[in-house]
Amino acid sequence: QVQLVESGGGSVEAGGSLRLTCKASGNTDRVNYRGWFRQAPGKEREAVAGIDHHESPIYANSVKDRFTISRDAVQRTLYLEMNSLRPDDSAMYYCGAMKRRWHGYGLPPIDTMDYWGEGTLVTISS
Repeated sequence: QVQLVESGGGSVEAGGSLRLTCKASGNTDRVNYRGWFRQAPGKEREAVAGIDHHESPIYANSVKDRFTISRDAVQRTLYLEMNSLRPDDSAMYYCGAMKRRWHGYGLPPIDTMDYWGEGTLVTISS
């Protein structure tokens, strides 16, 4: 099993920045893909950014050039640096991990994740 714990959420004004952290524990050697997802009230969970087994970052169009995903392999930590935040970025942000390798185009579907964290809330005010 793999456990994921997110932190770093908060409330900031539009244009501000936040850095989310996802710490992994357990059998992390089984994980080949890790990513960030978000879910706003009344909306479906969507993929935001991810890192595959080649250490290549993948981004949703809505966050490209504003968000940066990175990973510290030694600390088994995943980060999401979020800049130029907008009110529509407000959501619960979740860390997800997948055991198998991702060979598809773009971000993998939500239902391919094997492990989830509990989430961290991000609120952006206008």
